[in-house]
Amino acid sequence: MSENAPTREEWHRLYEAAIQVKQLAPWEWMTENETFGVQNPETGALGFISVMGALGEHYAAALYLGGQALYRFWDLENTGPLTEPQQLLEIPQLQASFEDRELLDARDRATIKDLGLRFRGRQSWPQFRSFRPGYFPWYLEAEEARFLAVALEQLCDVAPRFKASPSLFSTPDDEHHFVRVPCPKGEALVWEDKVLHVPFEGRVFLDIPMDMTALNYLKMLLASKRQVEIDFFMLRARIQENRDERPVMPYALLCVDAQSGMVLDVQLLDPRPSLEAMWSMLPVQVVQQLAKLHLRPAAVRVRSELLQQMLTPVSDALGFKLIKRSHLRMLDPAKASLLEYM
Repeated sequence: MSENAPTREEWHRLYEAAIQVKQLAPWEWMTENETFGVQNPETGALGFISVMGALGEHYAAALYLGGQALYRFWDLENTGPLTEPQQLLEIPQLQASFEDRELLDARDRATIKDLGLRFRGRQSWPQFRSFRPGYFPWYLEAEEARFLAVALEQLCDVAPRFKASPSLFSTPDDEHHFVRVPCPKGEALVWEDKVLHVPFEGRVFLDIPMDMTALNYLKMLLASKRQVEIDFFMLRARIQENRDERPVMPYALLCVDAQSGMVLDVQLLDPRPSLEAMWSMLPVQVVQQLAKLHLRPAAVRVRSELLQQMLTPVSDALGFKLIKRSHLRMLDPAKASLLEYM
């Protein structure tokens, strides 16, 4: 067990808060987009609660960690059916969900048994997980458990008031948010409603390296008529050096021939130390892939906006067409096989 694991008292408070949320069932009148903030009384950091379960399929409450995490979530909501599951895993968040018993693992069941709690029925067993970009969903650390417990308690306060007055979350614009803020009153904390400005940070600027030897080699090649499809995606695999360590989820950079579907190359990328550092390596990885194949393609088809943005300078340098498609006809079967294998 990790030294940062919650104490028995911290687990007890968290489970009690989750039980109250399940009894309240706020998903009966709240949707995922109806979010509000909670300020961490220990650090002052903001988290934003989103309630899931309006469709009756999966009951949960997510606490998105920070304003940028909230804006990222909203972006995915606006994307709609084109959203890929990996994109939600890339948003830092804490989740309390209600699962069937068989979906809990031994550690979850041991904690419940130690607390003397009992649950019955489908979607009745609380489960708590921490999501960090590039990592497998993992068990909560003590500080995470305390913040999630506070957030669930505030959900139980706010949700009935929102039901009675749906205008509760109304703010002057999209960068202002309804937030529950703790205010010290003697030795106690009193929670107050406030509207806070949370600015959107906008674009992230990356320091992008390049293998000039490989790029210049490709420039010397005659442009071929071949087209390739390239995709970049998270693998459902775990890299873990010891069982108490949070596992990493690697990414794959897959390149296939757009006519035959033959896999030309696949590279595994490590999301550490950050997703942004990994993203910055995409152009040089593609250039090295093409140089290894002795291929200067006529066109490259990609699915993601990220890959399109990252490869635009390479496209300009090598003179190939960069085409964005929601469906990659030849690559998708290869991707499905790789995901199934992993």
